[in-house]
Amino acid sequence: MAGDQELKLLGLWGSPFVMRARIALNLKGVGYEFLEEVLGTKSELLLKSNPVYKKIPVLIHNGKPICESMIIVQYIDEVWATAGPSILPSDPYDRAIARFWAVYIDDKLFPSLRKIVLANADDEETAEAADQVIAGLQLLEEAFEKFSKGKDFFGGESVGCIDIALGCYVGWIKAAEKMAGVKLLDKEKLPLLMGWAERFCSADAVKELMPEVDKLVELGKVLRARLNAAATK
Repeated sequence: MAGDQELKLLGLWGSPFVMRARIALNLKGVGYEFLEEVLGTKSELLLKSNPVYKKIPVLIHNGKPICESMIIVQYIDEVWATAGPSILPSDPYDRAIARFWAVYIDDKLFPSLRKIVLANADDEETAEAADQVIAGLQLLEEAFEKFSKGKDFFGGESVGCIDIALGCYVGWIKAAEKMAGVKLLDKEKLPLLMGWAERFCSADAVKELMPEVDKLVELGKVLRARLNAAATK
């Protein structure tokens, strides 16, 4: 724990949103207790801590819950401002741009990626979803070239807000490629993002948290089966 502070994180190992909070805590060097939820159920603590959305992740800091992954990341950056590197830029305009791209990633990239993982391999929507993911990644390739200014990450020399927002999906992008037989991260079309992804996955704050692709594939199959079962009821 960080001094006498009580810090708990509710989540699941394979959740990209939970991974965001864990990366931020690692970047700041903050100790915490990770409370693993059981897939398909919601603990009493989760329902009590996030009664509105009833979703993970939830960060509980001295008994006070904070919900929604990027809000948690920002909270961690502000509370432990003097510990580790800054996650969000100090300049107000740069902070606004970082938040914009974080929202874009969740609003445009994630829904299409989710379709690929949960749809059957021969589903007509899979090809369309793959095209949408690729188009989104191409925009992010351009954004990386602009914002990194030749450095390793979107945030410059260290992992920042956009890196966390996008990087949490790297494992799931690779899992989606395996599950659907599509190519999303193409080294020829996305050379900058491919290099960034390798650096991100091997960063000290990230490498121990990045799930194995095969395990994500198995989790994806479980989620797909649950969705299909629910649809037939």
